[in-house]
Amino acid sequence: MNSSTSKVPFKGTPEQEAQLLQVIEDHKDEKGALMPILQKAQNIYGYLPVEVQKIISDNTGIPMEKIYGVVTFYAQFSLFPKGEYTISVCLGTACYVKGSGDIYNKLQEKLGIAGGECTADGKFSLEACRCIGACGLAPVLTVNEDVYGRLTVDDVDSILAKYAE
Repeated sequence: MNSSTSKVPFKGTPEQEAQLLQVIEDHKDEKGALMPILQKAQNIYGYLPVEVQKIISDNTGIPMEKIYGVVTFYAQFSLFPKGEYTISVCLGTACYVKGSGDIYNKLQEKLGIAGGECTADGKFSLEACRCIGACGLAPVLTVNEDVYGRLTVDDVDSILAKYAE
């Protein structure tokens, strides 16, 4: 993730904001309320863009720097929306030694996004993972629940094409 802004415009609804404000109200007097507020906010929006962090900051008095620090520290939180299709490339040892790093780089190039980001059309998001337990099929990637194994860089175009329609 080399930027803190998404290529996908923020599309929060008034209903989502009302839900978030209720979550903040429910937790405002609790010590350590930031984590549950952020978790519920991510459940509401699917990710935690700066716009959502600002609503939380404005309504809790917690500085934006602290909120951003927590969001970027914990892997459970995402600054970017998830695409319709989440591509996850295994970079565990077995996959990596068989070329998954090159596949991951090719996907970044083809999709025009960095890991953790979503394409502007909301179709694909890309992430790296560590060992999905299919080492015998290395290198492996998943697209949502579909598993692809024994891949080469040359397989990237045909895999993307299956989901591009």
